[in-house]
Amino acid sequence: MKALTFEGPGRRVWHEIPDPVIGGPEDAVVRVDAVTICGTDLHILKGDVPEVTPGRVLGHEAVGTVLEVGAAVSGFVPGDRVLISCVAGCGRCRYCRENQDGQCLSGGGWTLGHLIDGTQAEQVRVPFADRALHRLPSSVPDEQALLLADILPTAYEVGVRNGRVVPGSTVAIVGAGPIGLAAILTARLLSPSRIVVVDPAASRREAAERLGADLAVADADAAHEAVKTVTDGLGFDTVIEAVGIPETFELCADLVRAGGTVANVGVHGAPATLHLERLWISNVTITTGLVDTSSTPTLLRLLADGRLDTSGLVTHRFGLDEIHDAYDVFGRPQESGALKVALFNQ
Repeated sequence: MKALTFEGPGRRVWHEIPDPVIGGPEDAVVRVDAVTICGTDLHILKGDVPEVTPGRVLGHEAVGTVLEVGAAVSGFVPGDRVLISCVAGCGRCRYCRENQDGQCLSGGGWTLGHLIDGTQAEQVRVPFADRALHRLPSSVPDEQALLLADILPTAYEVGVRNGRVVPGSTVAIVGAGPIGLAAILTARLLSPSRIVVVDPAASRREAAERLGADLAVADADAAHEAVKTVTDGLGFDTVIEAVGIPETFELCADLVRAGGTVANVGVHGAPATLHLERLWISNVTITTGLVDTSSTPTLLRLLADGRLDTSGLVTHRFGLDEIHDAYDVFGRPQESGALKVALFNQ
């Protein structure tokens, strides 16, 4: 089969590798029908994730068709059309029993495209298949389902839920890339009073307002002005960091109100300064997290019922064998206007 492999910082190769095989009784082999690229893949290619070694097939988000299952898989059979979650656990360890699959102690968590071969290939082996796979209703198109593999549950669990968004909250989201836009969609499920987005790119500010932000501003000065006009100078109840660089994290800490929450979602490749000398007295909560995908069944029901619309997030479409072009477009959003890209195995 063909797959995209990481070959060291700045190097990726689309080439022929052996087909995946069932390696354990809880595995499934899935034909990849649609796949996407994540900002985390770009971090890997920059060398920010040292656990990813040369030769690793990249990718952790896909929709596909089950080809084969291990002897212990009870929930799926060949031919099932499925969503592959980016994170899945054993279901038995302490963390999994608390629905914290991202911290699985038995070889689960984020493995695809990280510790084992991932989804940017014609086929993929999926461990813990009964927990990792979700059968897709016929009414849900591949392209829309694809967004539930990672960015929607990540934005909801690590941003909105950890950020303690409730009806009437004021919410600021720093970064209007795919995760920030997904945070808008999932925050709106909880009826905040105002959502303000900060991003320097005009195309992403426009996308933020199209997807439900009340206000989108370009920089820190405008964000501080929004504190005055939107929150009466108090600061935001919830501030979601959706970029992953020191400057944006520090801006989030400036925008949150006393007693509010900063929910960090961005993947950081460098240290950020935490101004405890100022924050210690303000009852501010700072959360971090890796998605557990516990919300995926709920989000999938909302998508199937028309209560959640992901159609505005995919801006570019490619064949799977055009994956280098897809990376070039996704990696240059300021020039291409890309939000999410979708690749189809036709």
